[in-house]
Amino acid sequence: MSSSASLDPALLKVAADWAIVFRYGTPTESEREAFNRWRQQNPAHDAAWIRAQTVFYTFSQVPTDIGKEALKNLERGNERRHALRLLTVLLVAAPVSWLSLRQLPWREWTADVTTATGERKTLELPDGSRLVLNTGSAVNIIFSAAERRIRLVTGEILITTHADSSPTYRPFLVDTPYGIARALGTRFSVRHLDGQDAYRIAVLQDAVEVRPLDGSTLILHAGQQVNFNAMGVAQPVPVDSNASLWEQGMLLAKNMRLGDVIAEIARHRPGVLRCDPTVADLRLSGAISLADTDAGLAMLEKTLPVRVGRRTRYWITVEPRT
Repeated sequence: MSSSASLDPALLKVAADWAIVFRYGTPTESEREAFNRWRQQNPAHDAAWIRAQTVFYTFSQVPTDIGKEALKNLERGNERRHALRLLTVLLVAAPVSWLSLRQLPWREWTADVTTATGERKTLELPDGSRLVLNTGSAVNIIFSAAERRIRLVTGEILITTHADSSPTYRPFLVDTPYGIARALGTRFSVRHLDGQDAYRIAVLQDAVEVRPLDGSTLILHAGQQVNFNAMGVAQPVPVDSNASLWEQGMLLAKNMRLGDVIAEIARHRPGVLRCDPTVADLRLSGAISLADTDAGLAMLEKTLPVRVGRRTRYWITVEPRT
């Protein structure tokens, strides 16, 4: 893919125009088809589009007066020409290193609600809905007279919506950089996939409307989950039972690779926890504690031909038993 630092300014202007259409307009089917043709013509088109999405999401996170003012200007629906001009300037002028700020820790530090590694947190939202944050997660909560919005900064959340007592309809929305999930009276989880610039929505009850920034709206029903990123939305698949079991501090392995099990345990444990490649493909089934990761690792030693090598409490390798 082309480097966003070397993209043609004229190409970035086209990407900015499309971004305004999808962000603030209601694109027709013919517009969607035209956009898809444009994006697929050249990898540079796709790179320009991803950069446009990055600018939008970055400004929704910047905790400064400058960022808030820029976002305010972009969201004035009757000033599309001004918004397009401003966005184009940002696409061309903002250095890639600045845009990468969306990956830096200050986003977690300044979020409304956060959890540390190994911590889970449950809270009741102003409308009576229930929000659970998994390990190492952060969200911003934005409730107004017009909407109920949760912005997932990092990590994973589980939401059980409650009937809204507001006299006017307020949609319940979860923001990610690549799309929005709208609850349709439901229980669902949203997760930023570790090591990937991608997200997963899993529906446990009722339904969720998924609105990717650059694709058709998708309705997910109970028992379905889907992954999506800047490139689009994958096909829905049956929901993973672990989409909500983490709330009870458990991981249910069903013929699961040891390497994948260790990766999940590592999310809940401070320090370094790695799996030796020579045993990573071993398979196991069973319930593993995430609340007590030492107990979970001890169980692996009892059931598999592995040992837990400890340099220190914070540097552990699961390796072959000798």
